[in-house]
Amino acid sequence: MKLAFVLFKYFPYGGLQRDMLQIARVCQQRGHEIHIYTLGWEGDRPADMHIHVLPVQRWTNHQRYRVFCESLQPLYREHGIDRVVGFNKMPGLDFYYAADPCLRDKLIRERSPLVRRLPRYRHFLRYEEAVFGNDSKTRILLISPRQHHIYRKHYATDEERLHMLPPGIDRSRMAGSDAEELRRDLREEFGVADDEKLILCIGSGFKTKGLDRSLKALAALPARLREKTRLIAIGSDNGDPFVRLASRLGVGERFLVLHGRDDIPRFLQGGDLLLHPAYYENSGMVILEAIIAGLPPLVTSVCGYAYYVEEAGAGRVVPEPFSQQTLDSMLADMLESDEAEKWRENGIRYGQTNDLYSMTTHAADLILAP
Repeated sequence: MKLAFVLFKYFPYGGLQRDMLQIARVCQQRGHEIHIYTLGWEGDRPADMHIHVLPVQRWTNHQRYRVFCESLQPLYREHGIDRVVGFNKMPGLDFYYAADPCLRDKLIRERSPLVRRLPRYRHFLRYEEAVFGNDSKTRILLISPRQHHIYRKHYATDEERLHMLPPGIDRSRMAGSDAEELRRDLREEFGVADDEKLILCIGSGFKTKGLDRSLKALAALPARLREKTRLIAIGSDNGDPFVRLASRLGVGERFLVLHGRDDIPRFLQGGDLLLHPAYYENSGMVILEAIIAGLPPLVTSVCGYAYYVEEAGAGRVVPEPFSQQTLDSMLADMLESDEAEKWRENGIRYGQTNDLYSMTTHAADLILAP
């Protein structure tokens, strides 16, 4: 078959983008032809796949997305596409990989009814309805149980169209025999002393991931602990506003921003804690990556994968409603806790005894089913 994989933008260090390419690769390995349609592509292009970048220019993103989607149907016919797999919400999909949170839920919880009438939000709500509404036939690949409840609540989506996928963590994140060597090398490279604590914030979209909350928690640490703690943020995003925030909070010298990179396993071993106080997060792949690497996570309960932290006994979860004071206190407690080694052992054992790795094959099975 000829399969279309569609997303608004590709960049190499995004979780959605990584999942898209991995699922496409599995389908290709089973003998199918892959066409990827997008508005923009950053990084290397797979030479054995057909990459179609549509140069749509409009004043607003939602106008660009509308024109992009309207341009796709003629291209599907021209290229002989058999099935369409979307990684953003839009009409005309056979399958939708549900990496994005429910917009209707977010707007009802956080915005006034008037906001939902703005052209931008009317557009995105129509696209969400086109996937989850009762008039749709799109089959939906869910990546966290939390999504199932939320989408059913707002759209009463038919159960038969909802398919829950297991996680799909890269096994390279697991703690291996070289864990001590990776830790030593990473800390030497960045000048982190043995008696210092290294906090990691990993993930593109610093605002959504709650990097501001992380910096405030760092600044709120008791002085003796703050002076022995470093925070490194890694992701494909503009870090300048957060560098300025760190400076205003008095922790600029304890904070570093790095662009997305390929050597994340080194950081997972070199760090002492993953801090992920996201404002919203459908899943949170990095949470599971930290667990199986033995890096204790501190995450907000809105993260779809937060329940793995508690199930594995590998870290702690900040309850809702969110309180910065609670986060500050929990961070200080975790950094000085004598449970750190137990959290590490529990996480590593959990990764060795649970299926956290087969998402791409399950997704391909559903996409390619007769």
